[in-house]
Amino acid sequence: MDTIEKRLQAVKSRIARACAAAGRDPRDLVLVAVSKTFPADAVRAAHAAGQRDFGENHAQDAVAKIDALADLDLVWHFIGPIQSNKTRTIAAHFAWVHSIDRLTIAERLAAQRPGQVPPLQACIQVNVSGEATKSGVAPAEAPALARAVAALPRLQLRGLMAIPEPTDDPALQRRRFESLRDLRDRLAADGLALDTLSMGMSDDLESAIAAGATMVRVGTAIFGARPRVATTTG
Repeated sequence: MDTIEKRLQAVKSRIARACAAAGRDPRDLVLVAVSKTFPADAVRAAHAAGQRDFGENHAQDAVAKIDALADLDLVWHFIGPIQSNKTRTIAAHFAWVHSIDRLTIAERLAAQRPGQVPPLQACIQVNVSGEATKSGVAPAEAPALARAVAALPRLQLRGLMAIPEPTDDPALQRRRFESLRDLRDRLAADGLALDTLSMGMSDDLESAIAAGATMVRVGTAIFGARPRVATTTG
């Protein structure tokens, strides 16, 4: 039977092979299981199989799931576009946010992060492939945004995130990911303490790992085909 446990182990095997090919230690890479649209029971099954980090992209839908799983030791990552009217919910319920692409959103998250919890771990989303329909700051504008976000209280800027355009060309995949890595390295050389590259999904995680990913966000390969359900925006 094709179970969440078996699919999760298959993904971990892919990660291990990709790390071996790149001369990297798989323990240096975090797998974020993208559980958006899947029920709490699916997350519970993945946790029972050893998974701890989970990604969601609709704030309102995620909160009910987070509350239902409060008995588990989970790390929640917000990975979708951020609407200004959802920043309070995201700031209160998530440990990580991967998709900051403008300063106003970062300022709201910083102001609304509860004081009794650790700072919100943050990545800036960069539109590395220049797609007009995709969220993310342009690469040329990323340094100024990164410096501004790094100066905010209650946020800890950790790195960069990207979702390149889908392609079957491994060379193009790798170039896109390498461009994000090179941008992170330039920002680090300028004094920003960045240790995170959130890049790579079910179809391209090998290319992302070869280019230096420290987090990969995998949904379909773990949970199966995503159910078609109506969700609120977030």
